[in-house]
Amino acid sequence: MIISRSLDREEWSKFINNHNEANIFQTPEMYEVYKKTLKYEPIFIAVLDSRKKNILGILLAVIQKEHKGILGKFSERSIIWGGPLIKNNDTKVLDYILKEYNKIINSKAIYTQFRNIWDWSDVNKNIFMNNGFDMEGHLDILHNLRIEPEDILKNMSSSRRKNIRRAIREPLKFIEVNNDKEINICIDLIEQTYKEVGLPSPDRQYFLNAHSTFKPTKYLKIFAAKYDDEIIACRFVLCFEDLIYDWYAGANSKFLKKYPNDFLPFKIMEWGAINGYKTFDFGGAGKPNVPYGVRDYKLKFGGELVEFGRFEKVHNSLLMKVGELGIAAYRKLK
Repeated sequence: MIISRSLDREEWSKFINNHNEANIFQTPEMYEVYKKTLKYEPIFIAVLDSRKKNILGILLAVIQKEHKGILGKFSERSIIWGGPLIKNNDTKVLDYILKEYNKIINSKAIYTQFRNIWDWSDVNKNIFMNNGFDMEGHLDILHNLRIEPEDILKNMSSSRRKNIRRAIREPLKFIEVNNDKEINICIDLIEQTYKEVGLPSPDRQYFLNAHSTFKPTKYLKIFAAKYDDEIIACRFVLCFEDLIYDWYAGANSKFLKKYPNDFLPFKIMEWGAINGYKTFDFGGAGKPNVPYGVRDYKLKFGGELVEFGRFEKVHNSLLMKVGELGIAAYRKLK
């Protein structure tokens, strides 16, 4: 086996499309989004057969930081969604790619987090742990879209159905956003929402890069709720193969009593069922046995609560502690 830090784009895409766990987060398009975005640095590793140069595995990570310059060192973390992807689940390739990743990342990030979107086998979990990654419990919520669109509403709690019907009576209008003006309005709503909950929002350019990069592929959909011809809420969702991933959301707090945050997820699930998607991934639902308001909100839409967990490793414990204190101070100030 040999390591490569780059691949032919067509070969990379072909490997992804032939993998059972194919997902948008390990695609060359996502690499381009990271590469174009300020304060983001993609890390890519491929394992090849040294004789035939066949791809045996890939890993795409992104180093994120909140600030430029010296301040950025206190927030550098490496995140891997849906990876690595290993051909035929070969444990030797998994071990090899993790060892190579550790060599590269050790001086580049404070910590690494693998955000799993499927359940690794116990054998593979041991390989992660042998390479210094601890298993952390983490929940997700998946919705089956292989049902009649009208049955989606039936699977929700009575209070959620009531709010959705209220939103429809307002009436709220469900639209897909495509023009630049409305895209920027949606980004404003995301930034506003993150500010209100005391969390740093991704840079505006991140969303614009995603829109321009994914536009030819239609991997990104931007949906919005309109009231009196004004966009009052939005959701950016990633659509790949047969899965819709709920990515980012924002809403104007002045219009929450119109229930756009109930209306939009329902309409997106309905749209997905009509258009042949099989699963709606509602994203993170926090840690097991730890109260989490977001999980309570999401579960009222129905769906299946699953625990794929996360693998984490701290590369610099001192900077990790300083970063945690900084985030706590940021939230308190906001």
